[in-house]
Amino acid sequence: MVKTNVVKLNQVVSKAKSVRKAAKNKPTKLRKSLTPGTILILLTGQFRGKRVVLLKQMEKSGMLLVTGPYAVNGVPLRRVNARQCIATSTKVSVAGVPIAKVEEKCFKKKEKKSFGEVAFLAKKTKADVDAGKKALQKEVDAAITKEITKNQALKKYMKSKFALSNGDKPHEMKF
Repeated sequence: MVKTNVVKLNQVVSKAKSVRKAAKNKPTKLRKSLTPGTILILLTGQFRGKRVVLLKQMEKSGMLLVTGPYAVNGVPLRRVNARQCIATSTKVSVAGVPIAKVEEKCFKKKEKKSFGEVAFLAKKTKADVDAGKKALQKEVDAAITKEITKNQALKKYMKSKFALSNGDKPHEMKF
C-alpha cells in the first residue's frame, strides 16, 4: 500500500510543473537618474572609467545608447548595460541630436567567412568600420560636441578618466 501512494504522489508532482513563457520581452526599467543627456561613468569594458553622454534606451534590448563623443574622449557610439554605469548629476542637452537614426541593427556584427587553413594562416588585420556607421557617428557627435565645447570645464571633465584612490569611499561620494 505504501508503494502505490508514493507512485501516485510522484505522478501528481510531475504534472504540476509548468513553464511560463513571457508573451513579449519588456525593456528594463531605468533608474530615475538615467535620462537622455545625463553624463555616465562606465564601470566595465574597454572604456571603463570614461565619461559618456546617455542618448537613449534601445527599444528591443533595453540597453543604453551612449557616446563619448568620439572626438572628445575616444568613445564611439555603443550600447551599455544600465548596471555597468554610474549616473552623474551633470547633464548635456541632446535636443538637436539625430538619435532616431540609430537602431539595433547598426550594432549587428558581420558574419565571418572561414576558408579552412587559409583563413587560419592569414594575418589578422584591424577590422574596418563601416562608412555608414562613421557618418552616423560624426553626425551624432557634431550636435553633442557643440554643447560640450560651450563650457571648457565640461570638456575637460569629459576627457578625464574616473578612478578611485586609497581612502576613497564610493558609497559616500556624490556624483
